[in-house]
Amino acid sequence: MPSFDPKNLSTSKLHSYLLSAVAPRPIAFASTVDADGHVNLSPFSFFNVFSANPPILVFSPSRRVKDNTVKHTLKNILATKEVVINMVSFDMVHQASLSSTEYPEGVNEFEKAGLSMLKSDIVKPFRVAESPVQFECKVNNVIGLGTEGGAGNLIICEIVKFHIDEDVLDEDGSINQVKLDLVARAGGSFYSRAKKGFFEIPKPLSTLGIGVDNFPEDVRNSMVLTGNDLGMLGNVETLPTEAEVDAFIKDISDRYPKIKTATHRQKHKLARNYLSFGDVESAWKILLS
Repeated sequence: MPSFDPKNLSTSKLHSYLLSAVAPRPIAFASTVDADGHVNLSPFSFFNVFSANPPILVFSPSRRVKDNTVKHTLKNILATKEVVINMVSFDMVHQASLSSTEYPEGVNEFEKAGLSMLKSDIVKPFRVAESPVQFECKVNNVIGLGTEGGAGNLIICEIVKFHIDEDVLDEDGSINQVKLDLVARAGGSFYSRAKKGFFEIPKPLSTLGIGVDNFPEDVRNSMVLTGNDLGMLGNVETLPTEAEVDAFIKDISDRYPKIKTATHRQKHKLARNYLSFGDVESAWKILLS
């Protein structure tokens, strides 16, 4: 059995081992605001529940390994001492992944990911309306674990109110784990769906995905495309050109002879088919035709 001394590994290599070995991990989809009220939303998988009396959740935004900078979530929490932790179900996992993109400070990740902002009852940060369980929290303490890249910051949160979607509750008021359908994080691009096992989501582009807020209106407000579909479509750097769209439509016209006169709904259904195979580029060409 190979053995390792953490001091002899690079931080990135050690980080990779830890993420793959300690898995799957629940995801804290953390909503915060800065001192001026600007909204931020980001997922973290160094997260769990640590106490019931008082009700305590703990998660850790680590310092970035590449340049030792700190994340907007940590800055906001230090300024306001409030956070909403939203649980991530399978139906919204691609949107949660898209929100982890390193957008500049002040960018609203709710809008980028196509998620709905829901006003909280007690704290200032907004809840994610699509999340099946939302915890409004006051921050009791922040414990820095180091000063170098990769060092965590334990955020100890006390739940002051929480909300559960009635669709995931049984008749006796208990949470039905199958209906809840949570996902968890593992190493690399792997996630785990509680009731089905591992699956992969490509990491968000380092060059920044365009985000749902930059979609054509009919795509952004589609009655066919799901939240996960929108999350996949938002993780592209640029949209196909008109020439690329025309060439693609010509190429598939034998298989889909009515594609040029198809309605938005018909195009969206066909695009969903391509997305089910992970073909985002072709899906966009259909949607833009």
